[in-house]
Amino acid sequence: MATETISACTGSDLLQPISEITNLPLDQLCFLFLCALLTAVWFRLYLHPSKTSPFVRHVVATLLGIYFALFCFGWYALHFLLQSGITYGIMILTGVEHMHKYCLVVALGYLSFCQITRVYVFDYGMYSADFTGPMMVITQKITSVAFEIHDGECVRMPSLLEYFSYNCNFMGILAGPTCSYNDYIAFIEGTPYRHRDLENKGKVNGKSRLNDPSPNTEVIRKLATCFISLLVFLSVCKVCPVERNVDDDFIATTPFYAQVVYLYLSMLTTRPKYYFVWTLADAINNAAGFGFNGYDSNGLPQWDLISNLRIMNIELATSFKVFLDNWNIQTAHWLKRVCYERCPYNPTAATFLLSAMWHGAYPGYYLTFLTGIVITLAARAVRHNVRPYFMGSPTLKFVYDVITWAATQIAICYTVIPFVLLSVGPSLKFYRSWYFCIHIGCILLAIALPVKPRHLRLKEQQPAVQPSLESTDSNSNQKQKAT
Repeated sequence: MATETISACTGSDLLQPISEITNLPLDQLCFLFLCALLTAVWFRLYLHPSKTSPFVRHVVATLLGIYFALFCFGWYALHFLLQSGITYGIMILTGVEHMHKYCLVVALGYLSFCQITRVYVFDYGMYSADFTGPMMVITQKITSVAFEIHDGECVRMPSLLEYFSYNCNFMGILAGPTCSYNDYIAFIEGTPYRHRDLENKGKVNGKSRLNDPSPNTEVIRKLATCFISLLVFLSVCKVCPVERNVDDDFIATTPFYAQVVYLYLSMLTTRPKYYFVWTLADAINNAAGFGFNGYDSNGLPQWDLISNLRIMNIELATSFKVFLDNWNIQTAHWLKRVCYERCPYNPTAATFLLSAMWHGAYPGYYLTFLTGIVITLAARAVRHNVRPYFMGSPTLKFVYDVITWAATQIAICYTVIPFVLLSVGPSLKFYRSWYFCIHIGCILLAIALPVKPRHLRLKEQQPAVQPSLESTDSNSNQKQKAT
């Protein structure tokens, strides 16, 4: 029965023999061995905007995306089209003023229905590239374009073809990442600077810049990162299983300091899987020519427009915020736009709860994000009240960075372990073995160290900005009088 369920969820069983040899889930292998990367290279070379029309590029990108989805997920891929079709109808029928709210509720509700069905009807714990994974990205895209229209960033309503191409193109159908609708349309039409200002009239340090640089070097670099990440994951993931953190013998016989070290090492081994998938998704988009983000100060092309992570910043993060800002970057941007910047009360808590709903129906997700609320508030309080005392000298700052790095890494592992364990029982068992010490400590810090609410901090910043604008205007007026 379990075999039939997995086969139904993963679509084609062409790669079943390889799955049995390598002991990897079939749908992950489908993702790994699909020719998305080669297809992206072909798309850039033979369907370049200079050689064909945007209509053809939209059609080909959409049809290839639907085929890849059917290959990986079988008829479950029809949910992608149904979710997109329903929300497009809502966008047509509702006005600009309210479409973003309706699209958010409907898209997130449809996603939640599919996630609950998958968890409680199919195999509980089938933690792989299930069909709701792409739906998570499509949900982001649906709501992103609705908010862009509401905020006036889209000059017109997308056509049905443009909408399906944006949601279901072959470059992002399997693992994303999400992106701005305007950026995607500019890529398809071959005008990446249509809504971006060109700096220095196309030159950096006196050197001319190309509007369409080759992504080959960046793609090779990202593929090398993928290879290393996959090699590390396959080599060490079984050496330090996360489940050992809740093993009775391990808890009873292992000193607490050793449990802390093992928690860090075991959670560290889970990250390369995400590094592999997100970097590969970024490389596929870059290979198709999507992701160019202008040039840096040295005149080198930047291909990080839709990058989803910065590995070194993650591993060396000295605060909870820095870690989250560099992990799943596009999702963080989406959460900030649709929730954090618009929620009038408790935006931090509301954003974490929305993130939990978006991730899925496993109880462990909610334990993770509820814990994240407490730790975020405590980390913010420490940064505002304690950090200034360590900025007086490089030595003190170095000491502060070392302490906060260790605290951040342990806090992240402590927060995320229910996300990996999935269930309530093992998660609470782990927290009990640690006596909920980080929960208690963070609550006490958040209460003891005052931090002004966000809206008050923003009000304090506004007067500081206004005089600078006035001084700029007065300076310009003086210059005009002088001339």
